[in-house]
Amino acid sequence: MHTLTVDELVDKDNHAWEEVRNILKEGRNSHQIVSAESESAPGDTLYRLQVSTKSYLGTVAYETGGIVFDYGWITLLGAGGSGIFGSLTSWNGLQEPESVPALEGMLMVAYDAAGGFFGLDIGKFERSGHIYYFAPDALEWESTELAYSGFLSWLAEGDLGLFYQTFRWNGWQEDMEQLQPGEVFAYYPPLWTQEGGGETSSKSPIDITKAWQAVVDKE
Repeated sequence: MHTLTVDELVDKDNHAWEEVRNILKEGRNSHQIVSAESESAPGDTLYRLQVSTKSYLGTVAYETGGIVFDYGWITLLGAGGSGIFGSLTSWNGLQEPESVPALEGMLMVAYDAAGGFFGLDIGKFERSGHIYYFAPDALEWESTELAYSGFLSWLAEGDLGLFYQTFRWNGWQEDMEQLQPGEVFAYYPPLWTQEGGGETSSKSPIDITKAWQAVVDKE
């Protein structure tokens, strides 16, 4: 199969970035677009992914280091940037050295502060093209039934408070400041136990790779 060059993948006539920016601007959820950490990262990320900037995934990879939503609660991966752990390539085994073990049949696209992960099904679940969520309260993948474009719209304007109702607690926005880049909250008792919950568990920062290990261990 022919590998496309960066020039072929950057569609100047039908670039989705303006569309994405409008969705972000009109959405009710806070967001911060993080610049890519180096000039070469966006083109390199696009090339390794082999997706066009006509797609939302391609344009996020090419135009951003990532996008952080809702006071830092959710991080959408891009080409990698300041305050973001990894990139679309490092999370998906597309660059050396690997910062985390990649999952077969899943393209990791986002993570959250509760140790939950969002992946695009590219073979694990019959190539549905849907985003799946590895829920820390269930320790399994659950379909959002959204394609990547719908997922991005949900991040910008969806009811994130409702989705994370049982994971969050009073004053969580202030507590987000405890997290360093590459850290998420560990809950004790864990969210998957009967006693675990946003209000009932104690929370402490842990390295995101430890939270990711729970995903890898379930494979």
